[in-house]
Amino acid sequence: MWRRFMSVLLRIPASMKVLLGALGWLAFISFLYFQINAENPDRRVVKMGYMPVITNLAAPIMDHVSRHSNDTYFKALKFASFAEMAESLRNGQIDVAFMIAPLSIVLRQQGEDVKVVYIGNRHESTMVTRKDLNIKTLNDLIGRTIAVPMRYSGHNISILNLIEAHNLTGNIKVVEMNPPDMAAALSAGALDAYYVGEPFAAQTIISGHSEKFFYAEDVWNNFICNLVVVRNELIQQQPGMVQQIVNGAVRSGFWASANQQQATEIASKYWKQPIELLNYAFTTPRNRILYDQYIPKENEMRQMAEMMKQVGLVENADISGLIDDSFALAVKVEEVSDVESILSLSK
Repeated sequence: MWRRFMSVLLRIPASMKVLLGALGWLAFISFLYFQINAENPDRRVVKMGYMPVITNLAAPIMDHVSRHSNDTYFKALKFASFAEMAESLRNGQIDVAFMIAPLSIVLRQQGEDVKVVYIGNRHESTMVTRKDLNIKTLNDLIGRTIAVPMRYSGHNISILNLIEAHNLTGNIKVVEMNPPDMAAALSAGALDAYYVGEPFAAQTIISGHSEKFFYAEDVWNNFICNLVVVRNELIQQQPGMVQQIVNGAVRSGFWASANQQQATEIASKYWKQPIELLNYAFTTPRNRILYDQYIPKENEMRQMAEMMKQVGLVENADISGLIDDSFALAVKVEEVSDVESILSLSK
């Protein structure tokens, strides 16, 4: 019988053996997955949508720390666009959105019952221009094309205000493009410049295809790139869970500021980007990124809404009910020692 089995096995084509091996491995992994979850039937999974930029660094760090928790797993789901993330939040497919700031204002004005509960790490957005163009002033971009992450982004508001201030309205083309596509588009000559959160700007600086035109904070002090939005329903039903989310996000920033190398190693695994790129983005220039400006403020968001109205992105600057700073104000940032301690006060 053994010989007959071996004879049959030897006659199986190599390609079929590979397929059978892959199916066997898949079955084994599936077994382990269900085994783990069977042992943790009460584990809560909180789905967090995010884009792979430094302002949203808390998402992969919280996922990393809680992945094997028996209590709550903060699952980081990477999106390719903020528009897709917004729809997922609308439809209840995610619980938390690390979202580009102006989009939260739009959602609120469209009738979505959402709240801003945390501001992401600041000063991590950069505008770069093609190196071969030798751009020195905004006037040098006349007739050129600049990409921003989306219409409802601080980057778009910022560049449109600069264009208007220099009386260049209509002379510079601003287009929307998903951040992961920007570097390739500029390198191929399809873009002349782009304005985005790091590390996407650093990609073409390192490759030699671009050079820094300005940092976001050079033109907009305390620039807000991304923030955390949750549905008010979650706040009403599970305020303790929302506090855990904000605790973890804030404490992730404080830990990352003191453990930059470890933070980039974690981010590299989640973002599928080289550690060398992330180290450059995190440290150039040094101490650029702000991790302690996380409390959402009514006046900052109202200023953003006013600027959106000025450039025609919204009809009014109403942000009534959008801000809930209570969770951020309640965060305790002491005793953030190792990465495991990030969620130690989140229960």
